[in-house]
Formats: sequence, structure tokens, C-alpha cells
Amino acid sequence: KHIKLLEQIARGGDAVAEQHALNPLHLKEFLCNGEIRQWAGPSQEVLSPVCRMVNGKPERISIGSFPLLSKEEALLLLDAATTAYDRGRGEWPTASVEKRIACVADFVRKMKMVRDQVVKSLMWEIGKSLTDSEKEFDRTIQYIEDTIEALKDLDRVSSRLVIEEGILGQIRRSPFGVVLCMGPFNYPLNETFTTLIPAIIMGNTVVLKPAKHGVLLLHPLLAAFRDAFPPGVVNVLYGKGREIAGSLMAAGKVDVFAFIGSYGVANAMIKGHPRPNRLRTVLGLNAKNPAIVLEDADLDNAVSEIVLGSLSFNGQRCTALKIIFVHSSIAERFNELFCKAVSGLRCGVPWDKGVRITPLPEIDKSQSMQEFVQDAQTHGAKVINEGGGEFFGTFFYPAVIYPVTSTMRLYHEEQFGPVVPIVPFDSIDLPVSYIEESNFGQQVSIFGQNPDVIASLIDPLVNQVSRVTLNSQCQRGPDTFPFTGRKDSAEGTLSVSDALRAFSIRALVAAKNDATNKEIITAILRQRKSNFLSTDYIL
Repeated sequence: KHIKLLEQIARGGDAVAEQHALNPLHLKEFLCNGEIRQWAGPSQEVLSPVCRMVNGKPERISIGSFPLLSKEEALLLLDAATTAYDRGRGEWPTASVEKRIACVADFVRKMKMVRDQVVKSLMWEIGKSLTDSEKEFDRTIQYIEDTIEALKDLDRVSSRLVIEEGILGQIRRSPFGVVLCMGPFNYPLNETFTTLIPAIIMGNTVVLKPAKHGVLLLHPLLAAFRDAFPPGVVNVLYGKGREIAGSLMAAGKVDVFAFIGSYGVANAMIKGHPRPNRLRTVLGLNAKNPAIVLEDADLDNAVSEIVLGSLSFNGQRCTALKIIFVHSSIAERFNELFCKAVSGLRCGVPWDKGVRITPLPEIDKSQSMQEFVQDAQTHGAKVINEGGGEFFGTFFYPAVIYPVTSTMRLYHEEQFGPVVPIVPFDSIDLPVSYIEESNFGQQVSIFGQNPDVIASLIDPLVNQVSRVTLNSQCQRGPDTFPFTGRKDSAEGTLSVSDALRAFSIRALVAAKNDATNKEIITAILRQRKSNFLSTDYIL
């Protein structure tokens, strides 16, 4: 039954409706110093997770290629960003907040015009459903617009002078310098832009290196970057990260490293910087977010939320619920309801209406998921949902594993895919100890109804993770809420307002409050001679 379903999905690329068809896009351009330059060197073929059947076997569809720039070109882009910043004297870092806001607003207007192209690329490049691809684009637009408003608020607060202990001063935020921005493949637009946009709008210049999957979607935005910002403010680097990113760090010119991905890659990159005390880091890393289902939980709600939390976009989210602790007294009933809910998830290609489970973009991801399942089975667990763990080509049918113990890889490692480990517990000490001993500390979801029990869990757990969610799945939003983590899960905070602070530093102009200094400052303010020392109020 399930193999036939998987074969049918693998044939999804054989006949595609006209509105969803994607013409192969072979990129030969990259953005450097305000110019879209041509590349005549080697390229990387882009293979979609969507397959077609060839000689009875699923074969990924080729949808284009992108330039594999060399270390020399990478350093050329870095030099462009460094020159544009010009040690803080460049046009962009010295521009007024109002001008930077106007440029970002111009960019977002241009970005809205290519929505359909970007959404289509998201579906074909990473297998994200049409609905979720549209949400990612629209949420990114909203994030940019919210960022503009947040900066206006921040600047209004900073527009006044203060006098303390006979010292007159104005405190504002100023940029750090050159930012290397590297985003993740699972949210190649949204999460990349949650670091890129605040970095730019605060006056930094940027080298943007897109993720290994989700490269083609940036092509429609190259002209928007070029036309909206001064030369060198945004430079887009294509290539293999392991071959070119290290050379950027080794050059010692990167002031901020903004990265969303694995902590192993982040640590290796940071070690490559020759002046680590100079380097600021904004990192979104691994997570192994648990759900704790207490014996008095509303099971219908818990199952509904945990299915979404563990399997939305095939579980390929840092905020996904990646291990489920269920009280032993309700485990049998929970498992029954959970497996029934999983069987009700629609599987298919990204443009199928109502699809929830789609092909996986990473090479050999199905095999790596099967290895998790086999390891758990070797150590005594079972696949408890019908068809769980079956795969065909790039499609892997979700596997629910029970009972998972500490002897299994799934207990410790982040699977980042459609495998759901369930752990029974008798004492609450087990899930609490798990969280305390984990290398990760992003979020936890608690499902229960007893205020006393929940309160007793909240107080210790907020000191282990950054967000405790009650009776619902873990998530990033709303974007006005802080998004961060403890331990190996994050460094820095990425809410709309926090991100502005993460990519800037408080700076001030100060002087003794005497007649001479008052006269100087008054002249500067009245004649608008400085963009920093200013009492202009942005409406």
C-alpha cells in the first residue's frame, strides 16, 4: 500500500500543471560591488527533491545550476563589502537612519514583484509545500516591514539629548562593519533575511552566502539588491561553503558572523578567524526540543499539536519537536491517537492541495533516516505506525518509534527529519534530567492541566531553555517575541527588535555641559551637519 503511494509521489514530476512548471535556471551571474557580474567558470547542478521515473527508478529533476565561485572571487566580494564600509566612513554606515529605511523600503517593494518566482523556487528546490512556500515569502515581507517600524521606534527614543552629572550626550546605535551572512536550507528566504535585513538596515555591509539548497530563489532578487542599495552594501556569494567560506574568515575582515545551521560548522568557521575577540557572532544552531505529555493532558490537543510540531515540513525545522516524553499511564492511548493522526497526513509533491509530507531535499536523507530507525530497532524499539520508515527515492514515510531509550541514537541526536521518537516515563525526573543534561537548550512544550505541576516545571526549565510553551507546539513566532537558545543551540537573539541590537552597538557623543559645547552642538543640530548627532524625529 505505502510503496505504491511512494511510487505515485515519485511520479509527481512526470506531469506538472502549467502553473507549477519551472523552467530550468542556469545562473551565470553574481552580485559584487553593485554590479551583476558574469561567471564563466564551473557550476553546480541543482537537483530537485521532486523526481520523475526513469527506467522504473526515481530520478531527481535537474532544475538549473549556480556558479561555483573560487576563493579569489569570494575575497573579491569581501573586499567590496570592506571598501563600502570603509572603516565606518563609507556612504552606507554614515547614512542617516531615514535614508537606510528608505532603501530597505525600496527593496521590499521590488521584492514583492517577484513573489511567484520565489515561491515556485521554494517548492522545486527544497520540496516545501505551496502553502508553506507562500507563507515563508509573506512572513519575510512582514518581517522586513516590522523591522522598519522597529527601527523607527528605536530611533525616536534616541533622538533626544540627555544630561547626566554635568555631561551632555546623545546615545544611538552604530554598525559593527562587515557581516558574513549564511542562512539555512529549510528556510532559505525567511531565516536568512532575519539576519540579513537587520544587519543591512543598521548600517553594516554584507556578504551573503546562501544555503546549499535554496540558491536559485535568490536570483530574482539580485537586481533588487543592486538597485536599492549603494554599491558594496550587499554582495551575493555562490559556491561550496566548505571551500570558500573559510577563506573569508581567515582574511580577518569579517566583523560579524551571522549563521543559522549546525554548531559543528559554526565552531569550525569561528576558529578560522585570526582575531576572535573582534568577531561578533549571531548564531541559530541545533536543537532537540522535547514535548512532555503529562498524565492529565488533553490528548486530542496534545496529539494535534505534536503531530504539527514534529512533522511540519517533514520535521526539518530547528523548532520542531524532536523527542516526545509521554507518561506511561497514557502512552498506549497517546500512541494510538498519534499514529492515526500521522496516517491522516496527506503525502505528495509540493503543489498538491493540502499536502503535509513532501520529498526531502538533502542527498541520501531517506537513507540517513532509515539508519535512525534501524538503530532504534536494534536496541529494542518498534515502528508503531503502518508503513512507517518506508521510503522510495527522495520520499520517506514518517516513522513513529516506541519505546525509545537512552541506548538509541534518536534519544541523543537531532534527526532533523520525519522520524518521531516517543519515550515513556513514570517520574517527571526523566524528562527534566534529559533537558538538564542535553547539549541543546532551545525550547520545550509541556502538555497538562494541573497548574501546580506545570508551575513546578516552568521555574527550573526556563533556566535550561529559552522558551517554555504550554499545550502547543514549539515555534519561532510571533517575530516580536525573543528567539534564541542556551548551550549549543544559539548565540544572540533574533526577534525583530533584538536583531537590530544584535547587529549594532551603542555609541554616543558626549561633552561637558558648558557654553562652548552647547554652542557647538546647537550649530550641528540646527544646521543638520551630522547624521548621528541629530534630533530629527522619524514619523
